[in-house]
Amino acid sequence: MPRKPKTIPGPSRLSKVLSELKKGPTLSLTGLRGLSLTLAARNDHFGARHFLKDELPRIRYANPNLNVEVTKLLKSRTDVWKPEMIVEFENGDKSTIDMSDKWSTTITKELMDLAGGDIWKQYKTSALSSGLPLLPGEEERLARLKVRMPQPKTTRKAEDLETIVQDMLSDPNRPKTGAAAVLP
Repeated sequence: MPRKPKTIPGPSRLSKVLSELKKGPTLSLTGLRGLSLTLAARNDHFGARHFLKDELPRIRYANPNLNVEVTKLLKSRTDVWKPEMIVEFENGDKSTIDMSDKWSTTITKELMDLAGGDIWKQYKTSALSSGLPLLPGEEERLARLKVRMPQPKTTRKAEDLETIVQDMLSDPNRPKTGAAAVLP
């Protein structure tokens, strides 16, 4: 029986999780007692749910003594309420961050601007001066926004539209649709 070739195993699951938790920037918060999040359990509040999945573990890893309370509530289509994060400072003050219709990176930036301290301010100025995104994944969001930018509307007459449609239909490079796409 031939010997099995020796292979070097890839990175373990634990090392992958640790690399995700430790990726920059470090999200250490100063002067906080706790965070309290309230959001929908499903079908709504997408940015808040992505924040909970992607960014909150990194915040928790960097701040092990921080009290984090997450409340997921069932929300029907008729219910109208917004997700929010209540930030409680050590001196007893409280501040509320509205998480509705925001990306998870935007929520993280607001939290870090509120309680990130001097380390976050230094990181933010250096990243902005070098043209880098503040948080990982933000460059993808900015690229999507550039693609979705609406084109300026122009007014055309009915004759112009008819000529445009005729030009499109007579174009030999236009893709085939329907039965023409299946037939040779």
